[in-house]
Amino acid sequence: MQKLKILNSKEAKKIYSQLDDQFGFSKKLDCTFLVNTKRKVYMVSKDIGNIDMDNLRIDSIGLYFGTIYDDGFRVTIEGSQIIGPDSTKNILKLEEENLSNYIKGMDLDIEDGEYGAPGYYLISNGKDFFGCAKVTTNKIMNFVSKARRLRVVNE
Repeated sequence: MQKLKILNSKEAKKIYSQLDDQFGFSKKLDCTFLVNTKRKVYMVSKDIGNIDMDNLRIDSIGLYFGTIYDDGFRVTIEGSQIIGPDSTKNILKLEEENLSNYIKGMDLDIEDGEYGAPGYYLISNGKDFFGCAKVTTNKIMNFVSKARRLRVVNE
């Protein structure tokens, strides 16, 4: 059973601020954020406040939205699909070949500074979003979990 803390409005503002700073996402979502001891952030309906969770044994709740790191906020695949269409910066538009390798779980080699400053970027192709990757000076680091990687992509 995980310990989840409901974020108050001041704590939620920090997440919104990070989303705006990193991805240019300035909208407010109609949800409440929960965070666990591993700094994983979950989204739930605002009606969660009406439930007395002290007497419940909860294994899982809400949608896993992202993780707070010291160097930024990394959204999940679902998180990227929620904020991606309204984000304005730090979006990597991958071509088919690189995207195929990315969703197979591979890190991608890049030229030094090819995508700008290091940090977390949303991965997209057209209007579709495929998660969030960490860009270093010469690599796009993959965060697609093993269970969600594709083994064969249109071969």
